[in-house]
Amino acid sequence: MNQEMPFLEHLTDLRRRLLIVLSALVVGMVVCFLFVDHIYQALANHSGEKLAILGPGDILSIYIKLSGVGALALTIPVAAYQAWRFVVPALEERERKIALMYIPALFFLFLFGLSFAYFVLFPMMYQFVLGLSNGNFELVITANDYFTFMLNLCLPFGLLFELPVIVLFLSHLGILNPHRLAKMRKPAYLVLSIISITITPPDFLSDIMVIVPLIILYELSISISRFIHGKRTRETALSSENMV
Repeated sequence: MNQEMPFLEHLTDLRRRLLIVLSALVVGMVVCFLFVDHIYQALANHSGEKLAILGPGDILSIYIKLSGVGALALTIPVAAYQAWRFVVPALEERERKIALMYIPALFFLFLFGLSFAYFVLFPMMYQFVLGLSNGNFELVITANDYFTFMLNLCLPFGLLFELPVIVLFLSHLGILNPHRLAKMRKPAYLVLSIISITITPPDFLSDIMVIVPLIILYELSISISRFIHGKRTRETALSSENMV
């Protein structure tokens, strides 16, 4: 049965859970920083050469960026669990169990999005940008610029791949429905196309390799929302019949 909480208790609970998430992020930063050298070695493979630094500040900047992304990945399950705990009083018992399954899904979809960008998109973009030099420049690639370029490209995809689970969660809560998502299809396609064209080399194949997964994610989100919305509608109708 749903439990009602006073507004001030909701605010206190929200503050406590945000502090837990923030603490998890800090702990994740510390843990990832302890292993940041291994993370650096693993991610520097695509550079093809030894990366340069311009000063000791670059080392700290790079390590903080890499630790931050690692901490974000580790914090996602904690943040998802705290969000689940926050909305639990408004959910039925069955809905609680279903919503709990979103937590590992969010984590693995984030990793999948990062992997897609790192193994497919990043090498393509990196080689294209280097090819623009056309032998006209003496290339000295700094580690800071290399990882900034990588993270600016990969991190948004990790977040975008969370879309189906977020839509599923919001559909369960009744905030989103397939009709709203379908009405937003054209502007959504436009935004996704702009994103793909902006972050990929100016050739048709590269654009297609990025826009297709993004469109599939959006259509998958609509299908998920349609399924959940239909299920909620049937359950509501059945409950009304039983009350009569």
